[in-house]
Parts: sequence; C-alpha cells; structure tokens
Amino acid sequence: MNADLEKLQESNKTELERRGSIFNIGAPATEAVTIRDQIAVGFGDGTVRFFQSGSDPKTVKAHKGVVLSMTNYEDHVLTGGDDGRFLKISSDGNIDEIFNFGSKWVDCVASHKDTKVCSSGKTVYIWTKNKDKPQTLEHQSTVAGLAFDNKGKRLAVSRYGGVTVWKLNNNKWTASNFTWKGSHGTVTFSPDTKYIVTAMQENQIHGWRINDKADLAMRGYPSKIKSFTWVGDTPYLVTSGSSDAVCWPFDGKEGPMGRKPIVVANGGKELATFVKALNGEKAVFTGFTDGSVLLAEIDESKKPIMIRSSTGSEVSTIAISSDNSQILIGDMKGSILLSSLWADN
Repeated sequence: MNADLEKLQESNKTELERRGSIFNIGAPATEAVTIRDQIAVGFGDGTVRFFQSGSDPKTVKAHKGVVLSMTNYEDHVLTGGDDGRFLKISSDGNIDEIFNFGSKWVDCVASHKDTKVCSSGKTVYIWTKNKDKPQTLEHQSTVAGLAFDNKGKRLAVSRYGGVTVWKLNNNKWTASNFTWKGSHGTVTFSPDTKYIVTAMQENQIHGWRINDKADLAMRGYPSKIKSFTWVGDTPYLVTSGSSDAVCWPFDGKEGPMGRKPIVVANGGKELATFVKALNGEKAVFTGFTDGSVLLAEIDESKKPIMIRSSTGSEVSTIAISSDNSQILIGDMKGSILLSSLWADN
C-alpha cells in the first residue's frame, strides 16, 4: 500500500474510528453480547473473544466449527455451535459443557435469570436451577428462533408455519400456536409483551397481537431481514433489510396496523444488515453491506451521524457496553472496531 493511499484511508476515518482500536480476526463475527464491562463476540472459527477497552481481547477456543448462537447468562455467555455443543463460558476462559448433541447442531440459545435454553433440530431443551436434566418441548419442524418475554414466563419458539408460545404454570409448559405460512426465523416479544414478531425467509416481518392473534404483515423489503431491535419507550421495532432503517410504531391499541413506518439512516445503494438500539435513547445504529455504520434518531427530519466508514465487508454485529460508553462493530471479514462512544471517555 503506497503512502498516498494510506493517507486517503486515514482521512476518510470517522472521529470514532480514530480514537478506537481495530482488530483483524480473520473469521466472520457471528454475534456479540454484553456482560458487565466486556463485550463477548462469537466467530466463524469457533472462538469467543472478550473485548474490553484498554486491553487485548481474551480468546477462548469454544467450538470446533462456527459459533451459531450466543446470549448472556449472569456473568457468563451461553453459546451453541455446529459441533453440537451447548456451552457456558466465563470471561476468564472457563468452559462448562452443559450438553453435547453430537452431530446435531445447537441452532439457538436463550436465557432468563437462572434458566438456560437451547434448541437442536425440532426440540427445545430447558435447564432450570438445581436440575441436571432438561425439560423438552417438541415442535413440528426445526426451531429457528427463541425468545423469552420480560418476566420469563413465556417462551416464543419460531419455526416453519409460525410461532409456538409456551407458558409456564406450576412448572409445566402449555402451548399456544400462532400460525402464518412460511419460514419464520428470529423472534421477539414487544417490550410490553402485547405482540410477538418474527423475521421471515420471504423478505418480510410478521407479527401477532397476542390477546386475539390478529396478524401484522409488514412487507415490501428488498432483502431478507437479518436483524431487528426495539428502540425507545414508545416503542419502535427497527429492522434491517432495506436501504434505510425501517422503524415500525408499536404504540397505541393497534400498533403498526394501517400505519406507515418511519425510515432513517439512508445508506444509498447499500442495504442495512444490522441494527442496534442505543440504550436509553430514541436512536439506532445501522450497519450496511459496505461496512459503514450510521447513528440516527427516530426522526426523519434529522441527519444521521457517520460512526464507521466503509470497509468493504457487511456489518454482522453491533454491541454497546452496559454503561453506553463503548461500541463494538464486527463484520463478515472479521474486522472488529472497539471504540468509546463519547470523546471524553
């Protein structure tokens, strides 16, 4: 690389990039979660790395293949891999194998307080406190997403044909089915638990109002929705899958029914691939196919802020530290940017 090109690339960097650290891991970043003052990232080479400001990341060789799924659990992370292992990993590198499914992948993981959950094939496995053997919940097709409501009393399981919501009463799980033809992936409860929403294989979002199972069909996306996040107290469900961050309003009695979304953080010719709420603010980070990231308020009249310039590789994960002081951005080439969000940090 000649000196002129290096100067040009340096001049294109954002303020946040200049004060941050870049780590070139060489394997795709698949998922990131926050635990205490660290951000844990799973990678396509099976490693989990713990990033913290002011030090090099700590590397844990967790899986033989890809880290497929990850969530935080107390002061640990839970991971699932295509090597069939369901693991609990501490930030100091200790690995506890919760279960080994052999040749079957651990596709999804979830947790709520002291409950650990994973899926493999059509079965969901639930470990509760002081019990070595899991409860099992069977489904008609392969599980594609897991999500607890905010009280941990309901577990949404997405699959082909819709979502099964399991409700816990007296240590027994009872099922209620929400049906819509097609393949349903990532699933979420709205913060007020009135709705469940999935990202579908068919380039659309689908949801249901839980009390009467009324359908919410949010179509028109040019690509698959790889990411969504809840923003603000209103709240908005903000999604990737378009050239903007698409923000669906879920306030009021009808939620998004019959209403148009707000669109912010326009990426031009680039498609949004990952969205992440800024905690406590009515604002969202949006990552694009070219590696750039914008920060935008949920307000079409306000211009977004460029957080990360183009790198040539799509953004695959964004995480914010629990105190909102640090941001981590990862992409499909394994480039990680860790930086302070604010200039005085």
